Amino acid sequence: MWRRLPYRQQVPLGLSLAVLVSASLVTLLAALFAAESARTDTLARVGRAATLLDAQGRPLLAADDTFRAFTLLRDTAGLLPGVEAGASRAALLDAAGRVFASSAPQRLRLGDAVLGAQRDAAAALPMTVAQRRWFDADDGRVRLVDPIRSEDGQLLGYGFFEVDASVFAPDWAALVRPALLGAVLAVTLLAPIGWTVGQRMARPVTEIARAIENLSQARTGEARAPLPSPGDAELGRIAAAVQRLGEEIDERQRAQQRALSAERLAAVGRLTGAMAHEINNPLGGLINAVQTLRLRGADDAVRERSLDLLARGLQQIRTTVAALLPQARVEDRALAATDLDDVLLLAQSTARAGVDVADGPG
Repeated sequence: MWRRLPYRQQVPLGLSLAVLVSASLVTLLAALFAAESARTDTLARVGRAATLLDAQGRPLLAADDTFRAFTLLRDTAGLLPGVEAGASRAALLDAAGRVFASSAPQRLRLGDAVLGAQRDAAAALPMTVAQRRWFDADDGRVRLVDPIRSEDGQLLGYGFFEVDASVFAPDWAALVRPALLGAVLAVTLLAPIGWTVGQRMARPVTEIARAIENLSQARTGEARAPLPSPGDAELGRIAAAVQRLGEEIDERQRAQQRALSAERLAAVGRLTGAMAHEINNPLGGLINAVQTLRLRGADDAVRERSLDLLARGLQQIRTTVAALLPQARVEDRALAATDLDDVLLLAQSTARAGVDVADGPG
C-alpha cells in the first residue's frame, strides 16, 4: 500500500514516521539512562548510609547496645530509597555474621545468620568479608556488606544493607509521557512542513512524468511546454534527457511526414497517369465521333452510330471517374440555385426526346 501512494504523500508520511520512530528510540534510551542513573544514585545513597552506620555503629557494637542500635538503624534506613514501601532495609551484624539489630525485624530477625547462610534462593553470601563489597542477587536485589572495625583494627561486626529490585525500576509512565507529548508536537509541526516540502520536491517529478506522457500525444509542429529546471542535479539530467527525447521525436515525426507527403505525391502521380490513360482512350473516340457528326451528320445511320459511340465513351469515362471518387474522397458541395436550372434543362431535353419518340413512325 505504501508504494501505491504518490511521492508527494510518501515524503510527509515518511517524515512523520521517522519522527515517531526517533521519539520512541529517544524515549527508550532516556529510560535506560534514567534507570542506570537511578541505580547509580541509589547505590550512592546506600554507600553514604553505610559510611554513617560504620561511624556510629562502631561504639554500639563494642558496647553491645542493642537498643541504641535499633534506634540508629531506624534513622539510617530513612536515608534509603524505597524504605516506605518496605523495599529497603539495614542491619548491624556481629562478628559471626548474625543479626545484631535491624530496621526490619520481620525480614531480618535478631540472631539470624546472614553471612555464610542460605536465607533464601537468592541470598547466598560469603562467610567472611574483608572489605566493603556489593552483591547482586539473581532476583535483582542488591546487598552491601561493610566490615566495621575498632580503632586497633579488630573486627566488631558488619553493616548490612539490602535493596529490592523494585527500587531500581524506572518510572516508565513519567518517562513516556513527556516523550509522547514531544513526539505529538513534533509530528503536528513537521507534518504540514513535510507535506509542503514533499509537494515541492514532487512537483518537478510530476511535471517530467506529465511531459513524458505527452510525448506520444503531441502532434507534429506543436510547441512543447518547456520542462522545469529543478535544482537537483539528477532531476536536471532527467529533464534534459526528456527534452532531447521530445526534440528527437519531433524531428522523427517531421521526417515521417515529409516521407508520407512524398509518397502521396508519387501515388497521386501514378494515379493521374492511370486516370489520364483511362480517359484519353475513350476521349479520342469521342473527338472522332464529334468530327464525324460535323461532316456526315445528315446521314441517319452515321448519326446513330456516332451518338452510340459518344454514349459508350461518356459512360466509360463516367465509370472511370466513379471508381476514382472513393479514393479521392471528394466532399460534396452544397446545392446551389444553378443546379436546379441544370436539372430543369436536362428534364426538358429528356421530355422532348420522349415526345419525339412517341411521334415517330409506328
